Amino acid sequence: MIYAIILFAVTYVLMLIFSKWRPWIAIVSGAVFLVSGMLPYGDFFAAIDFNVLLMIAGTMGLVQLFIDSKMPALLADLVMEKVPNVQMAAVSLALFAGIISAFVDNVATVLMVAPVGLAICRKLNTNPVPFIIGIAVSSNLQGAATLVGDTTAIMLGSEAGMSFLDFFWYKGRPSIFFAVELGAIVSALILAYLFCKEKDKVEQTGQRTAVTDYVPTVLLLATIALLVGTSFIDKKPDITNGLVCMGMLLIGLVYTCIREKTPKAVLVPLKAIDFETIGLLFGLFLMIGGIDNMGVIDAAANLLKTLGGGNAFVLYTLIVWASVLISAFIDNIPYVATMIPVIGGLAAAMQMDPTVLYFGLLSGATLGGNCTPIGASANITGIGILRREGYTVKNRDFFRIGIPFTLAAIIPAYIYLWFVFG
Repeated sequence: MIYAIILFAVTYVLMLIFSKWRPWIAIVSGAVFLVSGMLPYGDFFAAIDFNVLLMIAGTMGLVQLFIDSKMPALLADLVMEKVPNVQMAAVSLALFAGIISAFVDNVATVLMVAPVGLAICRKLNTNPVPFIIGIAVSSNLQGAATLVGDTTAIMLGSEAGMSFLDFFWYKGRPSIFFAVELGAIVSALILAYLFCKEKDKVEQTGQRTAVTDYVPTVLLLATIALLVGTSFIDKKPDITNGLVCMGMLLIGLVYTCIREKTPKAVLVPLKAIDFETIGLLFGLFLMIGGIDNMGVIDAAANLLKTLGGGNAFVLYTLIVWASVLISAFIDNIPYVATMIPVIGGLAAAMQMDPTVLYFGLLSGATLGGNCTPIGASANITGIGILRREGYTVKNRDFFRIGIPFTLAAIIPAYIYLWFVFG
């Protein structure tokens, strides 16, 4: 186990230091986990979340068609008509991303909203890096708001037998949705403060970009509807969301070929697929599979159980803040999957309602990914989009927004959940 922890820690340090080489560092580390036997060859396919990879690839291609249709530019015009300055444009866009992310996967949300942010930044002639980071962290925040907002929420809902409405009102009390929204309000104020120097006025030209094709917009909306709809299907294949996104991209490619009257028309959306981002996630999945196989995640869960003792508040506090810390460095899906049965057993042993512990786990694990640029798939995707646009995201650029945003979101939720369900 110790070798797995050392390799994992060294890899993350190297990725933070050499940000341009993150994909290769992750892939090499994943290969070391595999060759060394820390991740058995038989677990190779199980370790990789092909659903996420296919979803990213499909949505990236579809979003390129969306961009080419000029719809993001029109949406940027509409946003700029409603906001007085750059500061409010950034905050409004982050809130918009958060609303979508409450019902659609975080990665898909970033891929859909980022082009609008880039279009706004081009019109305002301002740096898009903080805009896209704000979109990414806001998308992560809202993942815990509803049953369909994130994979971890779906897992918890399944374990606890919760319905979609239980995330709004549960056991006669306002549920986790309101804890997340409370955090969203406070974090929006933090974003407003972080952008406080961006007071340049938005010039109102009175002109709006003309959309050249509405079909890509229809395909994106259909993708959102299908992602939400399939979330209600029990025992669906794990790869469902990925197939939805790839299927809609295929429809978009066929339509583009017919519209442009040449097979070469598919090259532009296919070239838009960021294989560096996919490679980074591929390597991370292998790394996480390796530390999971070596018992690192189980050991972390058992440590929490020991430290919590018999005090419900201490245990709740440990679960929330340990989840924030752990999820800043590893994918929250295997962590939450491991901790759900641990929490159920702890609550049974202490003869207490597990609700507050479950919600504490979900909120902490969902928000923890915002602490680092590689803590969540949405962050990795956002940084990948910026890299393709020619922008380098330094660690301090991300930490400046991600860390205060996380604290502003989790502290109100932490207090709210204890007072309502503790």
